Amino acid sequence: MSLPIITAADGAAWEAALLAELGTGPARITVARRCVDVVELVAVAATGQARAALIDAQLRRLDAEVVERLLAAGVAPVGVTAPGSNDDGERLIECGVRYSVPADAPVSVLATVLDTAIADLAGTGSTAVRAGFADPAQASMISHHQLLATGPSMPPSSAQLGSVIAVWGPTGAPGRSVVATNLAAELAGLGKRTLLIDADVYGGVVASMFGLLDESPGLVAACRQAQRRRLDPGTLASLCWQVSRELRVLTGMSRADRWPELRPTAVETVLEVSRELVEFTVLDLGFGLETDEELSFDTVAPRRNGATLAALAAADLVLVVGAADPIGLQRLVRGLDELRAAQINSPTWVLLNRVREAAVPGNTRSQLQDTLRRFAGRSAAALLTHDLAALDQALIAGRMLAESAPNSALRRDIIDLACSISGVEAPRRGRLRG
Repeated sequence: MSLPIITAADGAAWEAALLAELGTGPARITVARRCVDVVELVAVAATGQARAALIDAQLRRLDAEVVERLLAAGVAPVGVTAPGSNDDGERLIECGVRYSVPADAPVSVLATVLDTAIADLAGTGSTAVRAGFADPAQASMISHHQLLATGPSMPPSSAQLGSVIAVWGPTGAPGRSVVATNLAAELAGLGKRTLLIDADVYGGVVASMFGLLDESPGLVAACRQAQRRRLDPGTLASLCWQVSRELRVLTGMSRADRWPELRPTAVETVLEVSRELVEFTVLDLGFGLETDEELSFDTVAPRRNGATLAALAAADLVLVVGAADPIGLQRLVRGLDELRAAQINSPTWVLLNRVREAAVPGNTRSQLQDTLRRFAGRSAAALLTHDLAALDQALIAGRMLAESAPNSALRRDIIDLACSISGVEAPRRGRLRG
């Protein structure tokens, strides 16, 4: 039975040599498509034409995102290295390619490595031994020609991994960043090691709210390290600002047009590493959830909202923030529908922000809860008081409410929210300290 594969060699000589050798006689390997770049490689893989992909180690724009897409499409990636090149092997490892062969390997060895990679992807084998070779000499040859590599792994830890809290809300600036930043500050104030990540692909403001330089590497650098499989808790910590004893901040993009650098798989890796670093990771996310890029491109296109969707899917809890006024409530109800349509299955809490008497007649808090139950079928987990004067004071000073307005009504509400999330008993009502 023929084994269909696709290749992406970027002009390397081994591709033409392989085709010439396969054309000399009957061969079990069939090249279904020669791809010119990673975009075509991923697009062809998604069509189901091949079971494996031969990829030159120096292929431009080859990274962990490309490898993840191949694996998701059911195509096993196998790298091709220059004979004796350690650099090629290391690059493939960084990208997550577990199997490779030197460019001068015979077709028989190549076929066996392809079989092993396919079996590994199917869950039936991951090494030359597990593939079950009948010929010991052949197994010996494979061990010489095949580079079997895995990314750096962390030893299993008995410590409990941290939780990821995603703060999201619909369009209209309902106060996502205010909630995310101050929630992170209050979790840290309760003695919980906390990391705040600005992951808004439409223009994050977390750095400005803390009075930090927005040109610092931040999340983009962390994603770059994740793409290279070099991100660990120590590296992640070095990219963060330490703003208090228990609070770190990973700033976002300095320019919104850099959103393609926040690859979904890289963001997922950052969150996995953050769970090892801190007890709580708080994400400030953008509003967009659309996934209609395929309507505008005839190949697999980068998704601007991919990072947001990946973060929401990975979160242990999603806090959905809506403004407590008629327009804000309408947007919130639609936003909850968008979350369901995006198949986000993480637990969600609804937060009504900017609660003020003038916006809703009658008993404001009761009316807001009744309206939410009527149109969204759920109640708000928290109602956050509108305290414009305290927020203005905090923004001007580049500080959190705990520092600039420790006794504000809004801060008290956020403390209660932080206690509910962390399971810490709420402090007694009275004068609070920053």
